[in-house]
Amino acid sequence: MNKNSDINELEIYREALAFSNLIWGISLKWGFFEKKTIGVQLVRAADSISANIAEGFGRYHYRENINFCYYARGSFYEVCDWLRKAITRKLIPNEKEPQIKEFIDLFPRQLNSYIQYLKKCANSPPIKPINQ
Repeated sequence: MNKNSDINELEIYREALAFSNLIWGISLKWGFFEKKTIGVQLVRAADSISANIAEGFGRYHYRENINFCYYARGSFYEVCDWLRKAITRKLIPNEKEPQIKEFIDLFPRQLNSYIQYLKKCANSPPIKPINQ
């Protein structure tokens, strides 16, 4: 990965950011008690997915980037737990469930593919300058 590239070019980051904004929009409509008990935790975990991908992207070494992807994965599974609770408690509008389900189904594979790509980059020998 070219470290001079823009994080917005990274599809997995864009997907995670869009998902966290979706969760934010849903939770804004909840009452005080729902926001305080589930909403804050759910939004923080959802925001943490894209934040960890971004932080890893900004790191100099691939292995550091991989570690932050693992943190993003942990946040993803925390989101899944909070979503189960929110769905059980009828807090998620029916019309938003397909968008949520699509992200939940696709994101782990996308993240694992990105991690595998980073591992491959980390294990490949550095490119030597032409004059050596």
